[in-house]
Amino acid sequence: MRLTVATHNEHKLAEFARLMPEYELDLLPAGSEAPIEDGDTFEANALIKARAGAQLSGAATIADDSGICVEALGGEPGIHSARWAGEGSDDAANLQLLIERTTAGDRLEYVCVIAYVDPVSGNEHLVEGRCAGIRAAEPRGSDGFGYDPAFEPLDLPGRTMAQLTGPEKDSISHRGNAVRELESWLATK
Repeated sequence: MRLTVATHNEHKLAEFARLMPEYELDLLPAGSEAPIEDGDTFEANALIKARAGAQLSGAATIADDSGICVEALGGEPGIHSARWAGEGSDDAANLQLLIERTTAGDRLEYVCVIAYVDPVSGNEHLVEGRCAGIRAAEPRGSDGFGYDPAFEPLDLPGRTMAQLTGPEKDSISHRGNAVRELESWLATK
């Protein structure tokens, strides 16, 4: 099956390719602009991106919206995870802000919502994956991206997401869990 992935994030595209090797994944047309993500939930933003991608490509499209939610911060940064340290901020600045505003052992949760939109059939579907963890005492590891160096998953304690191999991370990650839900749904349609 062929799907368009509505993202300009190379890390996400590589992760989708690793998680969905039996699918042919296409990028959006070169030069396409990312839509404005003005939804107030992961679901709304995933749908905004998938609908825009489906309109541009004319093909079945998936898009995700994901982030980290910190219990002690009332769920922040949530949908603002990629720009938490300010517009134009990078992974290092966002990670530093997480370290400054939390303490070791604080409960964290990665959330990923994937939207599927087929402009031909009109089908739209949402799936969600989660991964619970705690904030590490200090950032560790060089694999992964974003908040991974400070995220110790409860399912594989003692290491951060940035210390896991690709297959280990895929087996427990929020995106991995969401992709498995999506593939189960796609197999029934």
